[in-house]
Amino acid sequence: MRQEANTSNRRAQPAGSSSESLMWVGFLFTGLACLGVLYAVVHLGHKIENTGAAVPADPFALLLELVKGRLAWPGTSTWLLVAAAALLLAVLVLWVVAGRKRAKSRSRVDHAAQYLGAGRDIETLSEANARKFAERFGIEGPVGVVVGETITRGKKGQRLFSSWEDMLLLIAGPRTGKSTSYAIPAMVEAPGAVVATSNKRDLVDATRGPRAEVGKVFVFDPQRIALEEPSWWWNPLSYVTDEVKAAKMAEHFAAGSREAGAKTDAYFDGAGKDLLAGLLLAAALDGRPITQVYTWLTRPTDDRPVEILRDHDVPMIADQVAGVIMSPDKQRGGVYGTAQKMAACLTNRQIQPWICRQGEDDDRPEFDPAAFVRSTGTLYSLSKEGAGTAGPLVTALTVATIEAAEELAAQSPGGRLKQPMLGVLDEAANVCRWNDLPSLYSHFGSRGIILLTILQSWSQGVEVWGDSGMKKLWSASNVKMYAGGVSEEGFLKSLSELVGDYDMVARSASVSDGKRSTSTSIQQRRIFDVAELAAMPKGRAVVLASGSRPVLVRTVPWMVGPHADAVKASIARFDPQGQATIGQAVESLHDVAEAEAEREEAER
Repeated sequence: MRQEANTSNRRAQPAGSSSESLMWVGFLFTGLACLGVLYAVVHLGHKIENTGAAVPADPFALLLELVKGRLAWPGTSTWLLVAAAALLLAVLVLWVVAGRKRAKSRSRVDHAAQYLGAGRDIETLSEANARKFAERFGIEGPVGVVVGETITRGKKGQRLFSSWEDMLLLIAGPRTGKSTSYAIPAMVEAPGAVVATSNKRDLVDATRGPRAEVGKVFVFDPQRIALEEPSWWWNPLSYVTDEVKAAKMAEHFAAGSREAGAKTDAYFDGAGKDLLAGLLLAAALDGRPITQVYTWLTRPTDDRPVEILRDHDVPMIADQVAGVIMSPDKQRGGVYGTAQKMAACLTNRQIQPWICRQGEDDDRPEFDPAAFVRSTGTLYSLSKEGAGTAGPLVTALTVATIEAAEELAAQSPGGRLKQPMLGVLDEAANVCRWNDLPSLYSHFGSRGIILLTILQSWSQGVEVWGDSGMKKLWSASNVKMYAGGVSEEGFLKSLSELVGDYDMVARSASVSDGKRSTSTSIQQRRIFDVAELAAMPKGRAVVLASGSRPVLVRTVPWMVGPHADAVKASIARFDPQGQATIGQAVESLHDVAEAEAEREEAER
């Protein structure tokens, strides 16, 4: 028994032709083509030589006359036949060369594109849809964030966009092109202000030049990742205007100071956070620098913060702080010790110039989030993980800026920013642990605050927001992208199910008593199984968007985009290893193309 298969995405009933039928059809067409060529060269040969012979108009009669020798074969026809064969060979060579060129832009997973979204199925990601949205809200410049190009055979694919209302989530492992194909192009083309977080300097080096041409650039680099000098400063306490914002600031310190996935004490963690919030509010109300908060935390019996809170008519918070001060020694020590750990980043001398004015003669400008969101400037916030991290301050600065944009949007026509603000939260789970992000995600899109959150894995998000929080973030994202490099079976299995199945028509043939019989059946197969998703090649991504079927896309790195020259110039200027970085980027692009060509050749 032998089995064969035809595939399509969905079939209502078995259909199609067997391979034997297709083979015989191929032979038939080849024979007819040869007969046609023979017919043409014989007629032309006799006409050119003016033989006067009666050449049959019926091609089959002509062939019969030639075989029986009743019709002479002109010498000219031989040359015509050689010319036709040479022409056919040339066409075949051109077809092979064109096929090899096409192979360079193909990948081993591209066959799956035929079972995924296309045309109307992905209309919400089309450029026309994104442009319609931009025109409706009067947004100038690019119509949205490029998410990739559709995979099509023999021609360039359709470019897909998220609109300036869509929230994006990208999950991809290390060195899969997250910055190259998504973060950098999105930042360079953003029409309004941009906020970016990262634990590397690549975003700064690649986009600083183009972004400086449209607005002022601020690089918050307290750990000297990009070797930036503190030419400006930001007062975190300028954000703390009431008890609510004091509690939010304390939450950022708490989330940013603990190890990912670390267990917390039910009493001391909450009490320490409340104490820190009270001291932050006291320092803000009294016009003190934020470093004063840590000084108070080292003096558990100092009741000056209580006096400040009472003087500014905040009696309940004052009582809360006083209650800790008057508690038993061990209990008080535990609460103060917990709060100290949360605020430990304030002891880093490299960080202090970025968050405090350095003496009366310090004339550096102070960063104002409210003014920034009204501009087309760019804010980069950089931090490393581990000891001495500035993560809590990066989170606080990012949140303060985004909330300033939210306040501006509330005052703007339609309740949204006139020009959208883009937030690229690269390494969000490491350097920008914003606990409320999943709950607020969908809300920001309607305000014109577009966030692209980038994670290396699903579990990385779970460590920060918990399982339910990560699911909420996933559901709140209008455009979800997976670009490979992840080996988590649970996540990949769920993604495989979301992408869906296709119907395979299987045919079996058998011979019994000299009679041949065939049977057909429909079998459902996964478009992408877990192994294929885990081995997703670089340069490809699966995109799931609201209102669209899943689609396989070719990612669009900055090296092939309209701003390639500007990005190269920026890297050459700001990256200490600029030429090497550019060379590696171009080489990586060539490596991807060559690897795809080799895979295509192997499949052939």
